[in-house]
Amino acid sequence: MAAHGSKTVIYAALAGNALIAATKFVAAGLTGSSAMMSEGIHSVVDTGNQMLLLYGLRRAARPADARHPFGYGAELYFWAFVVAILIFAVGAGVSFYEGIHKIADPHPIDNPAINYVVLAVAFVFEAVAWTIAYRSFERSRGQRSFVAAVRQSKDPTVFTVLFEDTAAMLGLVAAFVGVFLSAAFNVAWADGVASMVIGAILALAAILLAIETKGLLIGEAAAPEVEETIRNIVLATPTVAGMNELRTLHRGPEDILLALSLDFEDNLTAGKVEEAIQALETAIRNRFPAVGRVFIEVQSRKGHQASVDAERVRLDRPDG
Repeated sequence: MAAHGSKTVIYAALAGNALIAATKFVAAGLTGSSAMMSEGIHSVVDTGNQMLLLYGLRRAARPADARHPFGYGAELYFWAFVVAILIFAVGAGVSFYEGIHKIADPHPIDNPAINYVVLAVAFVFEAVAWTIAYRSFERSRGQRSFVAAVRQSKDPTVFTVLFEDTAAMLGLVAAFVGVFLSAAFNVAWADGVASMVIGAILALAAILLAIETKGLLIGEAAAPEVEETIRNIVLATPTVAGMNELRTLHRGPEDILLALSLDFEDNLTAGKVEEAIQALETAIRNRFPAVGRVFIEVQSRKGHQASVDAERVRLDRPDG
């Protein structure tokens, strides 16, 4: 369900950017506006980015094999990081170049009305794509703040498109201001400044995306409420004397790896422990289908603490 929602968001953005890109380039060619040229390049980059995200979704859906026993879910995070790099290197870089070139060699814009029409149409398309992305983001946000929801989100496709569309709408506003100042007040260099502002907006969006996707690539735990619910399920099991450790890792938006270290009642037979473990796995997966792999270590609290202490000593060594 989450993957379907992500694809809907990406397809909406892809269609909008593909339609807008060609129109912007035609307008840039007819009017000589560097801000419009920057916007056209921006739309091309965004179109390519959406195609990369779709490619990442398809690659991430491959089943686990001997070479990648935990599956390919994290590949989506890699391609989302590539998108951030492209926005910064291509989108922001070319926009800065266009702006510097226009400021160094300013020339008036011809037929500014063409730019106004194209910018207005582009803003409508971007607003529609942004609305679709925002609604998808809102469904997963719950009661969390916007910033907290982005930081805790494990689906980079939604917030990547949301960031891209937000940057696109701000860029359109900057382009409009630049074209207006250049045409209405004969300030030719204002068009170049607008192009550089667009580059700054794209650079900021790229940096934010890189920060978020880097965390996902390194490995992030499941949401606190997910871990708390799992903890409650475990501690409510009569045969469990205590929980030594609970660790989760997102391998993809809907792929959680769970590792538990549990202390069972001492009077249990091996068969009863096996039954308890099977019951726990079933209960956790029924509650959270995204938990694909569960590893439960049976260990006394004292033994677990000894293992933790030994690991701490190893890490404290100079050659650790």
